[in-house]
Amino acid sequence: MALALAWLATAQVRLSELNAVEGDVVDLDALKAADLVKDSVLRARVFLSGDLGKAVTVKGLAVTKGAREAIEKAGGKIEE
Repeated sequence: MALALAWLATAQVRLSELNAVEGDVVDLDALKAADLVKDSVLRARVFLSGDLGKAVTVKGLAVTKGAREAIEKAGGKIEE
């Protein structure tokens, strides 16, 4: 049951939506502040969809292989 709840509380975020985040650090709080995920979300996963127009540092979020490559290509980085 806990595994099912964790899955429900994980938001899927398109790579292109990261452009809406103010600043250059993208974490769960930044996604919530930009109204990209609900306040009840406990985790987020960034997947490759669209383009990223700025260099960002993604912290504490799950990132797909394709999204990771696009973030790094844009000059950004991933931190655990």
